[in-house]
Amino acid sequence: MNSLKLKKWYPWLVVGLLWIVALLNYMDRQMLSTMRESMAADISDLESTIMFGKVMAAFMWIYGFCSPISGIIADRVNRKWLIVGSLIVWSTVTLLLGYATTFHEVYVLRAIMGVSEALYIPAALSLIADYFTGKQLSLAIGIHMTGLYMGQAVGGFGAFVAEQLSWQATFHWFGIIGILYALVLVAFLYEKRTASEAPAAKASLAVTIRSGLAGVKSSLGMLLGNVAFWTILFFFASCSVPGWSTKNWLPELFASSLGISMVVAGPIATITTAISSFIGVMVGGPLADNWSKRNVKGRIYTSAIGLSLMIPSLVMMGFGSSLFAAIGAGVLFGLGYGLFDANNMPILCQFVSSRNRGSAYGLMNMCGLFIGAFATDFLGSLAAEGKMGLGFAMMASVLVVAVLLQLTVLRPVTLNMTEEDAKASKKASLANA
Repeated sequence: MNSLKLKKWYPWLVVGLLWIVALLNYMDRQMLSTMRESMAADISDLESTIMFGKVMAAFMWIYGFCSPISGIIADRVNRKWLIVGSLIVWSTVTLLLGYATTFHEVYVLRAIMGVSEALYIPAALSLIADYFTGKQLSLAIGIHMTGLYMGQAVGGFGAFVAEQLSWQATFHWFGIIGILYALVLVAFLYEKRTASEAPAAKASLAVTIRSGLAGVKSSLGMLLGNVAFWTILFFFASCSVPGWSTKNWLPELFASSLGISMVVAGPIATITTAISSFIGVMVGGPLADNWSKRNVKGRIYTSAIGLSLMIPSLVMMGFGSSLFAAIGAGVLFGLGYGLFDANNMPILCQFVSSRNRGSAYGLMNMCGLFIGAFATDFLGSLAAEGKMGLGFAMMASVLVVAVLLQLTVLRPVTLNMTEEDAKASKKASLANA
């Protein structure tokens, strides 16, 4: 075992290392949403919001299909190399986007990015959850999530950078940065699992395959038979609709509703939500950690507050027509999303043991991406009719249902469910049945 891994502060170094990966993850996917006009000058198909929506949705459909598989993989392999490989692939795709000359090439590359980026989140969050087993988990997850928000904010300047250089050079440089950073992870990132927890290295291929399939079946059975997991799945998916919609379409919505250029609308849309989300997780993480010391539902209550803040913000986004309303909606949405986002994995840890958390988060990501992809396509059609704002306002009603279910169904008994807790819970459920 490497001596660095034994240091008391090393878990926080893991968070710091993965924070930069999270930034690159969202930056590379976000900047495309602000660069449609620049790219359309060379790729005429992208002039259509419907066609552009298809490109954005392609990433999400593929990401969604791959998420449960990536979660299952993350539970069974060395997560360090999974994260490193994922970063290298999506950074290479970003680099290659700068050489794209047709709609088909952009579409295919965006789909490949969906595969590679899907491998990252379940592995990263389950690795952090293994390094932080309870007391500071919400804070650690929250800090990691701020990397996503920072990447979203930096990606919002894609149109500005493309105007100064070119959209091709923008993709080239951001791709190169990611590939180089992968070398840093190779040197300093380490897996948390011990040798006894890893799959047997000397097992035959047939035994490994049989064992793997049995493990997958067991994991899915444990998860899909858990009512609490279905509730978590619902409120996660419900929040994914506005989450992905703001990432993919909020710059376009602000540009049209405020009558401003994308160079201005992009930063307004991404910076307001990103900075306020940053504040949200930095407040929501410690708040949930401290609240959970006094009440085991503290993290659930914190998440519910976040969802509740997002409800009026979506109505403001949909029907607001002033700069003040746009910024206010973005700030309110970001604060709520940060409170929610900092507590997804910590809440999951209260109902799912460490053995199955990657698989669980993968399934959550899949459902969130599928419904987010549908919303992205739908909003693209509404944008062509000038009714995108109505679509944003409609999302608020789903969040109302999500909050009610979250508060009434979820009844945790621990902050960090162990394998023994999961087995005891399963026996109790069978006995009651």
